[in-house]
Amino acid sequence: MSENLPENLEEGQISAEGGTAASVQAFRSAPEPTQVGERRGLFSHGGSGDTTGFGGLVEPIMLPGESPRPYGSWFDSVVDILEELLTEDGLAVRDVIQRVVVDHDELTIYVAREHILQVCQHLRDDQDLRFELCLGVSGVHYPAQEGAELHAVYHLMSITHNRVLRLEVTCPDSDPHIPTVVPVYPGNDWHERETWDLMGIVFDGHPHLTRTAMPDDWVGHPQRKDYPLGGIPVEYKGATVPPADTRRSYN
Repeated sequence: MSENLPENLEEGQISAEGGTAASVQAFRSAPEPTQVGERRGLFSHGGSGDTTGFGGLVEPIMLPGESPRPYGSWFDSVVDILEELLTEDGLAVRDVIQRVVVDHDELTIYVAREHILQVCQHLRDDQDLRFELCLGVSGVHYPAQEGAELHAVYHLMSITHNRVLRLEVTCPDSDPHIPTVVPVYPGNDWHERETWDLMGIVFDGHPHLTRTAMPDDWVGHPQRKDYPLGGIPVEYKGATVPPADTRRSYN
C-alpha cells in the first residue's frame, strides 16, 4: 500500500468517506501538483522595496494536476455530457477541454479560450446540465507560467440540479484576449469590465469594455503581479504619507 493512503484502509475496504479500492487507486495515480511560481514577501511583488517586513517569506505557488477518471460524484456525468455535445459539434474534445481537475471536492474544467462561448452555451442550455447562472469572472496572474500568465475563472451554478463548477481559461501576456461570454450570460457584462480594468484581460466582443474602478486615462492594470507598488502622496491632518515605493525597506 502507498504511504500516502489513509491508515487502516485495505484493498476492497470502504473508507469513512464512502470510497472503495477504486477510488484509492485513483488517489494513487493522481498527478502531482505543478509549481507555477514562487510568492515572496507579503504581496508577492519583486519591483519596489517590500515595506511590510515580510520580505523573507517564500512560498511556492502550486496548481493541481489533471485528475484521472473516475472523478466521483456527479462530475463524471457532467463531463461526459459536455464531451458528447462537443463531439456532435464536430470538435475534438482534447482541442476544447484541456484538462479536468477535481480538487477539494470541486470540479474545474480548463477550456481553450476560442471555445469558451460554445462551452458556456452547452452548459447553460442542455437539459441535463442547466448551469443557468454565471456568478462572474475573475482574473489571476501567474507571471512565471510562460504562455499562460493570465487566467480567467468563471463560476457557474445550476439552480435546477443544485451544482457548482468552475471554468478556467488561460491566455499569454503577449496576447491577453478571451472571447466574451456576455451573449450567453448577460450578467457577466460588469464582471468582464472589472477583470479587464484590474487584470488587463481583453474580452473580445464585449458590448462596452470600459473601466469600472480606475479613471479612463489610467495606465496599467493594478491587480497584476508586475504592477508597481508606488502611488501618490496622501495628506492626513497636515502630514504627508509618501507612496509605498519611496518608503524605506525593512528587508
